[in-house]
Amino acid sequence: MVFEVGVSEIPVLAGVGGVIDNYDGVILDVWGVLHDGAKPFPFVLDTLHRLRERGKKMLVLSNAPRRAVPVAKRLAEVGVARELYDAIHTSGEETWQHLKRRDDDFHAALGRTCYHIAPSRESDVLDGLDLERVDDIADAQFIHNTGPWGWDESVERYEDMLQAARRRDLPMVCANPDLVVHHMGRRAICAGAIAQRYQALGGKVRWHGKPFPGVYKQALALMGISDPKRILAIGDSLRTDIAGANAAGIDAIVVAGGIHYEEFGCGEGQLPDPARIAKAAQAAGAHPIAALDQLRW
Repeated sequence: MVFEVGVSEIPVLAGVGGVIDNYDGVILDVWGVLHDGAKPFPFVLDTLHRLRERGKKMLVLSNAPRRAVPVAKRLAEVGVARELYDAIHTSGEETWQHLKRRDDDFHAALGRTCYHIAPSRESDVLDGLDLERVDDIADAQFIHNTGPWGWDESVERYEDMLQAARRRDLPMVCANPDLVVHHMGRRAICAGAIAQRYQALGGKVRWHGKPFPGVYKQALALMGISDPKRILAIGDSLRTDIAGANAAGIDAIVVAGGIHYEEFGCGEGQLPDPARIAKAAQAAGAHPIAALDQLRW
């Protein structure tokens, strides 16, 4: 640990440069850390270049429900070039691999017909899988949940379908555990919010991605760093990025300008409140070593 912090205080750093030499590698979240859905945050590219100059291994680890290659392509489209980081892994990639290999009891027991909850931009996540997509939940053997059909959706819209699925005891695969995301300044629900509701109804959900351990095991392998204490994770979600890193034995810094910005007391030109960060972290069972207002050197 870089800091010994109590519940009353989470240090707010001026930038990551002051602590980075304690680590060999960095795990970086995407939404809320690298970009806002349309463009990189102001200091991101400079920070990535400086991390490169220091020889730090960098892994982009996203709860995006798509495979790694299209997520890297989208990152480049919004201005984060592929050469700025060493590797990329996504919850969607992990999901696809498990559905392809059927290498555990849960996935082996799934049928071949799925009801796919997804926007049109994610229709390719089924490519290469021996699956049939059905339009009626009554014809499905399981639910493949990658996210809501549109940016303005609510969980309530899916209630009837989820109730019908629960009556048939259909399993759900959730390819994105995030509950919400900030998209171009607006809050939108993610696949995790739908899966959370289904679980509350008693439905069986298999989650892929942060904060679950499988994705961190693969992350360390991709980085080539065996000691998790030599890695720093940077993310904006206490529930996924920070708690997941904690469970994997990885130090984590929370970016306050992401999904928790209101809860952390951030405003226009206003730094986050260390006491409010500590209170929220305690409630979430997360233990960030520090906070940043946004990713900067």
